[in-house]
Amino acid sequence: MTDSKNINNPVGQGGGQRKKLSRAERQNNGPHRNLDRHGAADQKAELVRKMREKVRAAEDAGQASDDTAQS
Repeated sequence: MTDSKNINNPVGQGGGQRKKLSRAERQNNGPHRNLDRHGAADQKAELVRKMREKVRAAEDAGQASDDTAQS
């Protein structure tokens, strides 16, 4: 087996060339991050929708009790 000059990097030990990374991927903004961002946006939208429903339900309950108190 032939060895490279660097003892920590013997030639033929399953290394190989590395994939060329784009600037965004080098900064950890690759396509996987875009998927994570879409997932987070979906979760946020769902949370906002649930919160708005709770507020509406509370307002409706408050108006119903006001109507009965006025009658």
